[in-house]
Amino acid sequence: MAKLKINDDIVDITVEDDTPLLWVLREQLGLTGSKYGCGIGQCGACTVLIDGKAMPSCMVTVGSLAADDDIVTIEGLSADGSHPLQQAFTELDTPQCGYCIPGMIMSAAALLNNNHDPSDAAIDTGITNICRCGTYARVRKGIKRAADIIRQEKA
Repeated sequence: MAKLKINDDIVDITVEDDTPLLWVLREQLGLTGSKYGCGIGQCGACTVLIDGKAMPSCMVTVGSLAADDDIVTIEGLSADGSHPLQQAFTELDTPQCGYCIPGMIMSAAALLNNNHDPSDAAIDTGITNICRCGTYARVRKGIKRAADIIRQEKA
């Protein structure tokens, strides 16, 4: 049994300590925004934020988490799609197939938490998620647009 803080809710789950967080999110909690892609932490489709840091949930085991770790999934970023990244990606029609987009948005959220005006190089370094459709240029535009929205909201 484990107690986890996911999207500001405390949840009790019964799983083995070596169970990947991704399976808990999808199978036990019904939070299917995090996608299974590679299972080895390389593609980024399953990215969540753990204490503000982008992490592949397929590589994080339940046993490695503490009850006070703050886990945020794409569902917890904003309930109504109002997060600046969600707004920007929608406004710019960033996704193509969309499979990678939740993970891209979560990685971008971690980047923007620390860098409110990222350069192209910072985006390339910070966003290592794989997109089979090759929408990287659109993702970069979406991140820059989200940064603009954040700056406007703070002004």
